[in-house]
Amino acid sequence: MRKLIAVILSFTFLSLFVGCGSGNQEKGDAETVLTPAKGGKFYGGVFKVNEAEYIKNLFPLSIIDIYSYRIASQIYEGLFKFDQKTLQITPSLVDSYAKSDDQLVYTFKLKDNVFFHDDKCFESGKGRKLSAKDILYSFNLICTYNKNNQYAHLFTDIVVGAKDYYNASKADLTFTKSPEGQSGVSGFKVIDELTFEVTLEKPNSMFLYNLARPGAFIFPKEAYEAYGEDMRTKCVGTGPYQIASVDEDISIILSKNDNYHGKDEHGNQLPFLKAIVVSFVKDKKIEFLKFKKGELDMMYRVPTEDIIDILAESDETNENFKYHLQRTPEMSTQFLAMNNAGKIFNDINIRKAFNFAIDRQRILEYILNGEGYMEGHFGITPPVFDNYDIEDIQGYKYNLDSAKYYLAKAGYADGKGFPKVTLDLNTEGEQYSNVALEVKKQLKDKLNIEIELKISPFAQIAEKSIMGRYDFLRLAWIADYPSPENYLWAYYSKTLPKNLEDKSWPNLIRYSNPKFDVEYEKALGASDQKTAMVHFKKAEQILMQDAPFVVLWYDEGYRLIQRNIKDFPNNPMQYRDFSTVYFEKSN
Repeated sequence: MRKLIAVILSFTFLSLFVGCGSGNQEKGDAETVLTPAKGGKFYGGVFKVNEAEYIKNLFPLSIIDIYSYRIASQIYEGLFKFDQKTLQITPSLVDSYAKSDDQLVYTFKLKDNVFFHDDKCFESGKGRKLSAKDILYSFNLICTYNKNNQYAHLFTDIVVGAKDYYNASKADLTFTKSPEGQSGVSGFKVIDELTFEVTLEKPNSMFLYNLARPGAFIFPKEAYEAYGEDMRTKCVGTGPYQIASVDEDISIILSKNDNYHGKDEHGNQLPFLKAIVVSFVKDKKIEFLKFKKGELDMMYRVPTEDIIDILAESDETNENFKYHLQRTPEMSTQFLAMNNAGKIFNDINIRKAFNFAIDRQRILEYILNGEGYMEGHFGITPPVFDNYDIEDIQGYKYNLDSAKYYLAKAGYADGKGFPKVTLDLNTEGEQYSNVALEVKKQLKDKLNIEIELKISPFAQIAEKSIMGRYDFLRLAWIADYPSPENYLWAYYSKTLPKNLEDKSWPNLIRYSNPKFDVEYEKALGASDQKTAMVHFKKAEQILMQDAPFVVLWYDEGYRLIQRNIKDFPNNPMQYRDFSTVYFEKSN
């Protein structure tokens, strides 16, 4: 890891390299940068934000972490995206769409003014116009076997011919290099230059949500042929921003796409910001200090020890409070994953013993200082979805008698002879390490079980989780689309590899229960959301009866932004669309 001084110096240099000041500089500097737009808005300024972990991969089919997703979603677009305020599905690359009466055929009409970013992968270096053939290319690639493709499930068993195409590509790896050179997925059809058609095997209540997820981001054939999956720094999309420069592990600069197709309600060409600088400082205390000094425009997840003071000062009537505090329950669940196929946690009695032994209320109140929305006493789905009351799901609360009973039933009365367990966690701030220390203490005090803690960079944690090379693992599941299904699809057994020692995504814990699968499939095939929710809830109850993980708490997002940041609403998914964000000019 590089020294902190290197981080600070590099970050300062990169900000200067962009060639414009941040919108929260002194009045004189800001006025030389910001120019008026319609509706009282302004163009210009550099938005500076920090992420606690460096990106793993920006290739759409390999994105599995929130850090990569937040950056990639500014560069790429899908047919649909989410409204930053409501999280409702909204058109992105499509101008309109229609659905057949039997809910099987979707016809998408693309916008006529969308261009890919300028890039040397194109013959002239100028980004060409998006067409329906680009959708076909990207979607066929989603259905093509590749060890790094984490999104084949978006279409296999959903789109006509997708599963057959995927299986054929697995047997013939030349598909990977040229998916359009084969016959293609039969359920995908180019009607004309701007019209694309998809035929489903059966109605699917989540299909449009899938088209807004990162795996369905659209990119050109030229970029894939030029760079392959080396798209962490060589990304070509249609989004409002594009990569200007990368300093590995230090910073990424996103510059404005001057040819972006989007406009706001006043007819202003988007985006407003000239650039976004993303730094990667792991220490939350240092990040908070930089925010208070005006060197960052947003602070997500305030250090735990500062929460009480922030809440006391954050009354909007307090003129001395310099920032806006945005709080909302989040589509994020903090939990401890157990390898259900491992030598220790393949025993349901051990899993139940751990679930009953952990005092979640103590963790939330005394370790997190209340920085969380609710103790994890119910299911894996957080309490943020309409018509889905998680309190109907019976989970686990602290009960020492039950914990000891199940541990003894597993053959380890009073913890005697219990094998040594390692709890793996990543390096994102002290919050999680403090929670891990408390879990370690509770399991020792209550069950006489020794837990070893091992802290590693996120990239290593991601690799361990996908390969199943762990026993006990701290994870957070943050939704990339707003539905309970986003939490439950990770436990669908049909996503498991035949050999459990192979990569497994999204079923990281290698859970399997046919009864769960039945209810999950009924929810997907439901003709309306109300019926889908009934079956999702039944599936989740089956899941929790198997105690496959320990739900710790449901998150509440604490986000501070500088007062001159406008049109940047918070939401439960931490979905960020910087295309509409602007700096307000000082008076």
